[in-house]
Order: sequence, then C-alpha cells, then structure tokens
Amino acid sequence: MPVPVFLHGRSVRLEPLGEHHVEALAAAAAEDRGSYAFTPVPHGVEAMQRYVCDASAARASGRALPFATVRIADGRVVGSTRLCELDYWQGPVPWPPAPRGPLGDPLSAIPDAAEIGGTWLSASAQGTGINSETKLLMLRHAFETWGVRRVTLRADARNMRSRAAIERLGAVLEGVHRAHTRGLDGVVRGTAFYSILDEEWPRVRGRLEQRVMAGPATEHARPLISA
Repeated sequence: MPVPVFLHGRSVRLEPLGEHHVEALAAAAAEDRGSYAFTPVPHGVEAMQRYVCDASAARASGRALPFATVRIADGRVVGSTRLCELDYWQGPVPWPPAPRGPLGDPLSAIPDAAEIGGTWLSASAQGTGINSETKLLMLRHAFETWGVRRVTLRADARNMRSRAAIERLGAVLEGVHRAHTRGLDGVVRGTAFYSILDEEWPRVRGRLEQRVMAGPATEHARPLISA
C-alpha cells in the first residue's frame, strides 16, 4: 500500500489523516457549512470519527492515501483531501476490466492511476490559495513520486464552482455520466469526469506553480472538489 507521507508547501502541509485530527476537523467543518451543498462533509465529532475510521480502512486496503490539510501560518487543520481509487495494473490483465488492489507485497506496491477526491476546506480557508497548492502537492506526488499514468478528478455536474476549479488546473473533461448517482440533496445527478495524463503533467504543473506563486488572487472563492 502507498506509504503515508507528509507533503510540505509554502502555505499548506498535508499530513497523514489520523484519529488525532478528529476534533480539529470537526471544528473546521462547523465554521460555515453553506458551501457544502454538493460536498459530503461530516458534521460533529461522532460523524468525523466515522469519517476518519473509514479513511483509515481505505488506506489499510491500499485504495486511498487520505490527508488532513493544515494551514502553515497558524498550524490549524482546515480540511481534508485524499488520493483515492488507486489502481494497480501489474500482473495479468483482468477481465472484465475493473480497478484492483495491489498484487504481491502491499507495502511496496505503487499505483498506476489515482483520483483526487474527498476534498473540502473550512469556510475561512476557501479562496486563500490553499486549494491550488494542495492540488500541486498531490499531483506532484502522484506523477513524480509514484509515476502514475493518469489522475482523475470528478464533480457533481451541477457544481459549476468545482468544475471551474478543476478546469483551471488544466484537467480535460472526459464527459458527464448522466444519472450517475444520487446527490446529497437526494436528486439523481450526473457526474463530470476529468483527467490529467502523465504527458500533460509538465504543462499543468507550470500553470499551477504560477498560480501558487501569484497567491490567493488567482484562486476564485470556494473552489471545492465534490466527488
């Protein structure tokens, strides 16, 4: 399974998500929940405990690498994100094709494809540049440390802020899966799928690095990614 890592930026640090983050995450999620209409964000300490427990189980199975998002300026936990839907392509080709866990020693397995998802930020951290630098750190880890071939991102098709944020990364829209699942509001929703390929990463990295260096003026308000 992918080894938990700390990813350090100028304004944000990504830490392996753990039980010790629960109370701080609950406080961050309680600031102002008005922007979470399309984003599943636990409310309250008990719900956050289940959230962290589920994330830990996904990490133990080799299917996700979850993080707590920490603002460096004051050391506050301001949200969470993860590399998830990790797919391993080693070994015989499965039929029918489907994502699968690591073969062989899970401690040394490296994924061939990944998704960035489960991203949410506290109200006070939205629009501050943290989202852009978080994506830069995660994409850099996926493409340059793991050497993945693709990274997927998705959003509720109705969530135009999230879709615009993904498109500003330079991700390519692959299409909308119509009537894909139920949204948080109970309405059957479509899901917009985007991807970045390894050969596209240098271009995307250049754009993201420029945005991070330019600061929060380049990050529009509340650019959350909703799976």
